[in-house]
Amino acid sequence: MFKNQPIKFKPDSWFTLTPWFIMLVVLWTTINTTFKKDYKTGIIESDAKGYYAYLPAVFIYHDLNFRFFYKIERVDYYTPTLYYQFLRVENSKTINKYYAGTALCLAPFFLAGHVLTLVEGYPADGYSYYYTMMTHFGALFYLLLAMLGLRKLLRSYAVGEMEISISLLAIVFGTNLFYYVVTEFAMSHVYSFAAIVWFCYSVRKYLADFKGKYLIYCALLLGIIALIRPVNLLVVLAIPFLAGNPKLLFDGFKNLLKNHWALLIGILSFVFLVSIQFLIYKQSTGNFLVYSYQEEGFNFLNPQLSNFLFSYRKGMFLYTPMLFISLLGFVYLVRESRFQFFALTGFLFILVYVFSSWHMWFYGGSFSQRPMIEFYAFFAIPLGIALQKLKNTTMRKLFIGSIFLLIIVCQVQTYQYRRAHIHWSDMTKEKYWDVFMRVDRL
Repeated sequence: MFKNQPIKFKPDSWFTLTPWFIMLVVLWTTINTTFKKDYKTGIIESDAKGYYAYLPAVFIYHDLNFRFFYKIERVDYYTPTLYYQFLRVENSKTINKYYAGTALCLAPFFLAGHVLTLVEGYPADGYSYYYTMMTHFGALFYLLLAMLGLRKLLRSYAVGEMEISISLLAIVFGTNLFYYVVTEFAMSHVYSFAAIVWFCYSVRKYLADFKGKYLIYCALLLGIIALIRPVNLLVVLAIPFLAGNPKLLFDGFKNLLKNHWALLIGILSFVFLVSIQFLIYKQSTGNFLVYSYQEEGFNFLNPQLSNFLFSYRKGMFLYTPMLFISLLGFVYLVRESRFQFFALTGFLFILVYVFSSWHMWFYGGSFSQRPMIEFYAFFAIPLGIALQKLKNTTMRKLFIGSIFLLIIVCQVQTYQYRRAHIHWSDMTKEKYWDVFMRVDRL
């Protein structure tokens, strides 16, 4: 006979609930801000319109040349200030400028929205109330998935539960990730973030025991990462850091051939996922290979490194200072593993170099440097390590206090950005300091 026993929580056990606590807070914020808006207008904005458009194109209109675009944008849901042209012409055919990975991630939620729409009698056009509301729930789901994965990833670096909790709070509430879940939820960032977090964890697991299933997971996740935003394949350059030392890295590559069936399945899985985009192009233009961004591209001879990181216009460390203080973890990395220190430093430099080389290095209308959101796991790791290793009581309290102070700064600036006190593209030094933490203007 089993006897009912009272559940006893160890002190650290409560910290394991942090991802769920974060979700409750984000959900509450969403309900009290975005859910009050009309989901028919102004919810899916700018680039997100292109990411999302694959869903109604495939499931409702069966039209990968997006002929429904003008009716939706110009007639049924026309908003002059939010009209956005995401279509391009290739081989005399109309195509979507953006990639299909975000839509793939959101497909189950879109279909749930379709069912609710039919039951409630709303227009089943892919853009009425329940479609976009369920898309928002999709963003919340992937945030939770990312937090659960990030917790596991940090544990693999021997970070304690309390330190993990602080790190998760810092990454969600102290960065622009929060904004791109609560407000511009159909942008690709939270979906890429979740996929990259789980890719990193799967790499760590594979290198721990060389089991083939983790190799397959890595390939599947890498396929999703590529399908969402191909440039994010740069994450493979982080594998040396994730390995931790040269021997383990070498052993990992050596064991690829021993797991030949898993390797084959992984390759086929990756190819299958990536081929979705090529098949879409083939169906819509007659060609498998299309560069949908056309005149847009990278200028690798003129990277805007300092502007990308520090400018008043859109500097990453200026508008997301939480990322800057996370670099304290590099002090402990260099002490314990120079290999990891140089591997992570090199990887982050390459990311910044590539993203700052984009022809529009400030990425249009955006809060802070949004292309870096996908890679916040690589700031969470040094942040967690710093929290774990910082033993001096006074310094530890100051560091933790700084984290929570910067969470407040980020939340105020997020609200300012939503209210256009922080301009979406053209901030200056004078404007920045004029509105800095000015709660009287809120």
